[in-house]
Amino acid sequence: MQFTLQQIADALGAPAEGNTSLTILRAAEPKDAGPTDLAMAMAPKYAEALAEGQARCAVLWEGADWRALGLEGAVFVGRPRMAMAGITSMLDRGQGVAPGIHPSAVVDPTAEIAGDVSIGPLAVVGPRARIGSGTVIGAQCHVGMDAVLGENCLLREMVSIGARAIIGDRFIAQPGARIGGDGFSFVTPEVSGVENVRKTMGDAGDAKAQSWLRIHSLGAVQIGNDVEVGANCTIDNGTIRNTVIADGSKLDNLVHVGHNTQVGRDCLLCGQTGVSGSVEIGNNVVLGGQTGVVDNIFIGDGVIAGGGTKILSNVPAGRVIMGYPGVKMETHTEIYKAQRRLPRMARDVEALKKTVFKPSSSD
Repeated sequence: MQFTLQQIADALGAPAEGNTSLTILRAAEPKDAGPTDLAMAMAPKYAEALAEGQARCAVLWEGADWRALGLEGAVFVGRPRMAMAGITSMLDRGQGVAPGIHPSAVVDPTAEIAGDVSIGPLAVVGPRARIGSGTVIGAQCHVGMDAVLGENCLLREMVSIGARAIIGDRFIAQPGARIGGDGFSFVTPEVSGVENVRKTMGDAGDAKAQSWLRIHSLGAVQIGNDVEVGANCTIDNGTIRNTVIADGSKLDNLVHVGHNTQVGRDCLLCGQTGVSGSVEIGNNVVLGGQTGVVDNIFIGDGVIAGGGTKILSNVPAGRVIMGYPGVKMETHTEIYKAQRRLPRMARDVEALKKTVFKPSSSD
């Protein structure tokens, strides 16, 4: 896979100068770049590192003097991360899954497989599953019965898609993702201590110890178009209705989405975020790493939660929150400042106590 500098500039819709016929085989950091590499130096702080490498061309910030940097050609971009998206898409060599169905794959005869689907070694496709055109299923993946995968999906190695899951086009699942496990739903024959605590917020009452009985998941998982889930991400089936991830949402590694939860369009759920069951998440919501969300609440459109936030109640649209429990970010900052002042306040109070209660000289 190779491109000229001009081809990359054209794909980005960005201006290029110098020798735009230079051949590019890969992208590299400036200090590691060789003669056939495209050095990624999109901010002035990377300029010095260009001298440490052997790059002939680079992606630079707007207005950069490419000749002074010793280059033969350059592409100029105004939004570096957006340029990264285009360049990495062009230069991605994929995972090397061969076209067609590997001889060791097990495909049920009732499954409907489009003609240009790739299925890797030891993969399993269950009864009546439907796989859309251009989809790639990696080694040791499992697609359950009656599951539907749209067009141009990519399942990396060891991904499992549960029975009855419905997944749209251009879905990407990183290694070990698990879609369609049963929800974590259990009940006791009589009212449990946990139920009492939820009502009283502190008292378990006189509930007796009991065994937990399973509530089965009759729903499935429904995922829209252009969704990506990270490595070891898990999405549970709904109990009665489907768990839903809407178009364009991205879930990071180790994210868990509980049963019945509805995630809106173009959301970002960052690493180790855990969302309990029956949560309604709006569109364009960002949950930072290790965010936790309690069950049966809603999070409005455009909410941003800082890393480590624990969301214990409904969040109105557009709010930026942080902390445990999650509160407005500015409120959390004031609380944090006050906490840091506590040791000094304690010393001041102790000094005041000594002054106020100091025995008089006449005693």
